[in-house]
Amino acid sequence: MRVLVAPGAFGGTLSASAAGEAIASGWARTSPGDTVDVVPMAGADQGFVEALHASCGGDRLEVDARGPFGGPVRGLVLLLDDAGLRTAYVDSASVCGPDGEARRAPEDASTAGVGDLVAAAIEAGAARVVVGLGAGIATDGGAGMLGALGARADVPLDAGPAGLVGVTSVDLDAVRAQLGHTELVVATDVASPLLGLFGAVRADGPGKGLDEAAVARVDRVLDAYVVAVCGGEPARRRIADLPGAGAGGGLGFALLALGASVQPGVATVADRVGLATAARVSDLVLTGTGAYDVTSREGTVVFGVASVAGDALRPCVVLADRVEVGARERRAMGVEAAYAIADLEGAERFASDPAGALVGLAARVARTWSPL
Repeated sequence: MRVLVAPGAFGGTLSASAAGEAIASGWARTSPGDTVDVVPMAGADQGFVEALHASCGGDRLEVDARGPFGGPVRGLVLLLDDAGLRTAYVDSASVCGPDGEARRAPEDASTAGVGDLVAAAIEAGAARVVVGLGAGIATDGGAGMLGALGARADVPLDAGPAGLVGVTSVDLDAVRAQLGHTELVVATDVASPLLGLFGAVRADGPGKGLDEAAVARVDRVLDAYVVAVCGGEPARRRIADLPGAGAGGGLGFALLALGASVQPGVATVADRVGLATAARVSDLVLTGTGAYDVTSREGTVVFGVASVAGDALRPCVVLADRVEVGARERRAMGVEAAYAIADLEGAERFASDPAGALVGLAARVARTWSPL
């Protein structure tokens, strides 16, 4: 029997690679004669570059960049040759991710570090830059990134949405000159626009520490910022309404303003690692996540892997810390069965030894699914 193991990260506990190794090890305990292929998966969120590097190799660069509040961080860029085209994969979450200061000053958080990573990718010779837009703590509409790439404005671009108050002019000529003929791609699993009821600020702002008054204030500031970037004519500012413009706290909007195209994050990783081919030569597909619940829908690793398995007519099984999805809903997602560490190994075991708990769960699942 040939088994494909394609998990995502288990929250902040296990990386996709570590989860894959644990599942493969547990499976081998029960069925050592089976062939197990491990293909770590990710969406556009944190882990984007790591998952690609684990399967595809390439040159993984650690770049000195600015964090959300200007402090130094190490950002990730992966350089690969895609059909003769030098492509850089940028992990925006590596420089915009959670920060202890976020709730104290969420209106000061900037995306300048993403511009540092894009600039490093161009300097390294990338003809194509794919920016994975994960959940960061900044909601500045990508202003910080634009400033880091050379944009000029009548207000500071690297001081978060608070710095954009009173903005009337943003000049992107220097950014476009630096990009030259570089192709930009937005990889995102978020389809929200930048502004409005379902936009980046109102949907994600409260989770980043913005109270009700701050949400309204930042939304107004970003509305003026859109006019400064695009112009006031409705046809020109429609970029802010496009699906994905609100991804990454509005990084999607800034990249779209520079002519970027948009593609799904999970599909980007799946295509690059050859997940569909691996599924077709397997008898069973396993995936994994920290919590398998009602949020595990389109745009998540579980949903994406299950879709690929379904296209290949292979059963898909989920291993998770917790399973909170009923049988009917699970099958609607294309998942044949789901197993929880909390049920079979105990919640305390995962808390104290997550890798060991996942090994034990995989060994038990193999007794049901492997003929050996």
